[in-house]
Amino acid sequence: MSILIYAESAEGKFKKVAYEAASYAKKVADSLGTTVTAVTINNNNTSELAKYGVSKVLKVTNDNLSKFNAKAYSDTIKQAAEKEASKLIILSSTTDSLYLAPLVSVALDAGYASNVVALPLSTAPFQVKRTAFSNKAFNITEITTDVKVIAIAKNSFGLVESETSLSEEDFTPTLNDTDFNIKVENIEKVTGKVTIADAEIVVSAGRGMKGPENWGMIEELASVLGAATACSKPVSDIGWRPHSEHVGQTGKPVAANLYIAVGISGAIQHIAGINSSKVKVVINTDAEAPFFKVADYGVVGDAFEVVPKLIEKLKEFKANNA
Repeated sequence: MSILIYAESAEGKFKKVAYEAASYAKKVADSLGTTVTAVTINNNNTSELAKYGVSKVLKVTNDNLSKFNAKAYSDTIKQAAEKEASKLIILSSTTDSLYLAPLVSVALDAGYASNVVALPLSTAPFQVKRTAFSNKAFNITEITTDVKVIAIAKNSFGLVESETSLSEEDFTPTLNDTDFNIKVENIEKVTGKVTIADAEIVVSAGRGMKGPENWGMIEELASVLGAATACSKPVSDIGWRPHSEHVGQTGKPVAANLYIAVGISGAIQHIAGINSSKVKVVINTDAEAPFFKVADYGVVGDAFEVVPKLIEKLKEFKANNA
């Protein structure tokens, strides 16, 4: 009766959220006197999961699952949970998993809590702390069903190493045609770059950049920091940057350890979508920009002067600490 996690991956590599889910599950498993099992899909490099407390891996290999399909993936996770008699299933709060979790919950007749930010306050009754009202508040949710599904908010728990011995087992779920009656098309393909979903640091910019031709310094700053690049909604709407980089309440949510906003005034929808980020830095010429009210650090200045100097100092720091 182990705890089951879905170890999310992309292009054959586990995402950071998979290790975070494993770290979280291991802590809960220790308190309950049980172990952690992970279900993986088309990923053969499972040994790294042992570092974060996973004792067993159910390996699913199926070419039909090479592209994300919420129905087929949720059915796979449901069958893995039933096989392991798992009463607690843990996923991440990524875009894909936010589709999966409700489907898994319905399939298992389980209660579901999303955006969980801490270890359970209690396991009997089962209570967890989660964000609410676009990350402006917290609430305590009690799940009373026998089987429980929770999704961990990104970067809320962190990575905790807890080396265990790992066993692997090939797992072949029973999938039928109805699992694949939705056509999946990839419209976004990013390789060789840090993605917004996985990034611990995000450098985002808005209309204050004056045009797409000035994005070079944003990309350079992101490169120096090992960060992902992002943008505000108006920037993607007018075509300066691809819609895949649009972050905010109406775009991709961001819960980075460090979020740097350059030339973004801070509309409420944008702030709501990035409010889970731990440290927010704002660079803007307008001292009255709303973003400064929620920023941890603010620089009132011209981005075309501030950002190049910041890049220079960061390069010097890295060179001196190499």
